Amino acid sequence: MNVFFEEDGNFKVATIKEEQAASLMLEDTRGKRFKVKAANVLLRFERISLDDFLKAAQAAADEIDIDFLWECCGAEEFAFNDIAAEYFGANPSVQQQAAALIRLHAAPMYFYRKGRGHYKAAPEDNLKAALAGLEKKKKEAEQMAIWQAELQAGALPESFIPLVSKLLHRPDKNTLEWKTLAAASDAMQTSPLRLMEKIGAIPDVGAYLLDGFLAESFPKGRGFAPTEPVSCPADLPVADVQAFSIDDSTTTEIDDAFSLKRLPNGNWQVGIHIAAPALGIAAGSDVDKIILDRLSTVYMPGDKITMLPNEVVEVFTLQEGKTCPALSMYLELSLGFDVLSHRSVVEMVPIAANLRHEQLEPVFNENTAGKEGAPDFPWKEEITFLWHFAGALEGRRGKADPSVPLKIDYSFYIDDMDGAKRVRIVPRKRGAPMDKLVAELMILANSTWGKDLMQGQVAGIYRGQNGGRVRLTTQAGPHIGLGVECYSWASSPLRRAVDYVNQLQLLALLGNTKPRFQKNDAELYSIIGSFDTAYAAYAELQDKMERYWCLRWLQQENKREITAVVIKENLVRVDGMPLVIRAGIPELPAGTTVSLQVMKIDLLELLLETRMATI
Repeated sequence: MNVFFEEDGNFKVATIKEEQAASLMLEDTRGKRFKVKAANVLLRFERISLDDFLKAAQAAADEIDIDFLWECCGAEEFAFNDIAAEYFGANPSVQQQAAALIRLHAAPMYFYRKGRGHYKAAPEDNLKAALAGLEKKKKEAEQMAIWQAELQAGALPESFIPLVSKLLHRPDKNTLEWKTLAAASDAMQTSPLRLMEKIGAIPDVGAYLLDGFLAESFPKGRGFAPTEPVSCPADLPVADVQAFSIDDSTTTEIDDAFSLKRLPNGNWQVGIHIAAPALGIAAGSDVDKIILDRLSTVYMPGDKITMLPNEVVEVFTLQEGKTCPALSMYLELSLGFDVLSHRSVVEMVPIAANLRHEQLEPVFNENTAGKEGAPDFPWKEEITFLWHFAGALEGRRGKADPSVPLKIDYSFYIDDMDGAKRVRIVPRKRGAPMDKLVAELMILANSTWGKDLMQGQVAGIYRGQNGGRVRLTTQAGPHIGLGVECYSWASSPLRRAVDYVNQLQLLALLGNTKPRFQKNDAELYSIIGSFDTAYAAYAELQDKMERYWCLRWLQQENKREITAVVIKENLVRVDGMPLVIRAGIPELPAGTTVSLQVMKIDLLELLLETRMATI
């Protein structure tokens, strides 16, 4: 006696060897014996071989019209042998019964299983919906096959074009487009990113890198929604000074300027003038919200994303030829550059000049500053005086050490040459006269204003370092790296939210009004946390884009061999640019200069592969 039974969701046949009330010992066509429950047996048959039975049952099942079979069923639950009688006629053969069962079991959209050998026809609406879904999946599979063929042939499907940025940076892995891209990548044994590069979907790697940052940090776009107009107070006194700024030529948010004036008592008055957007931006206004959302201007070679809309910047930037609202700090200096006193005022400051690094560098540098016979240039007397003052400030901080070599900073300029971008990387010594002048006066202003907030018991945001890393805090404390006992950020309110917040607090202190932020204010801690996160992301983008343009420069100049200095182990710094790479070199002392052959430049991964040329 043979049986047709179900096991693990599959139908099988075997011969009975032993039979008990609850179980049977069976033997399959290979001679293997096993036990099954009697309840699993659905049909018994004789005089038909096991293989012939299954083949005949499957063949009959394949010929069953599933739609007609469904129409044969009523709304009630039924057994497979009953529907076999309806479909094949009275007294269906055991093979026909098995065929009906196999067909029922293979059509779960048409028939819901209700128990072993029992089913119920799906309601008509449910069946229509299921069939529509099946048809949709079929069409989707056909479409995906067409797209995949295009991708593997090196073409970008037309419907992918508006989705390129999303596919590259924030893909929805449930979409057909991503599934197709992933399948094509697997078939070609590459990554989706490399496949997109290969088919030309990343024509500009720099734009690709920037788009990835924007997708993460500026998901609503880098532009600004319309905001209400801002204005500066009309009743501020006008300062009796002529101020000038010193900035890079690409600077549009001019935060700081300086002035110098001889006092009647023979001493000198140095003015440090900081743009004052906090005077004209209301708490909770659209612009205020933008500041606390963006938190900082984002810098990168050849581009930047400003913290404030241009129309707001234009109101408060210290623009040449304008009289601008400012928070000014006036220092009275002795002839020996001792700071005798300081005072802070809110006023309108006449800006006589916006000096640029490119103009000053040739005539005011480490070879000419303070030297006899140095060339003349506009504002030479004031700049030279402030440079001497900066040197005195550096010495008092304990940071003046002429034996320490100056570190090199680099400025990137991206030129458009008939539609093609070319990069210039210009080195500038950190601590050179021009940099020292500006840096020391900013350190003085920020440390002094930090003390003012502390002594006035007004909450502020400080940058502290006491044996560890530099961090933002609401507690005034030393900054060991700078050599000052207290340090705030307040000198760049057009470019950093922390400086804007501190300016708000300083204005309250000067006006003897209630500060916007109180000590232990939860919003103040929230601003610090958000700023730290955003500032780190912005700095990471700047580093990434500088690395990209360094590699572009090597390509642009067709460099086949470069020199570098060993930092440690196989880590080297390429000469003439801020590019650090891992090179295939033997172990050499730090500071060793090596010559490297350029083997491969990978802009997408920002990698430079080299090998040792000579030592």
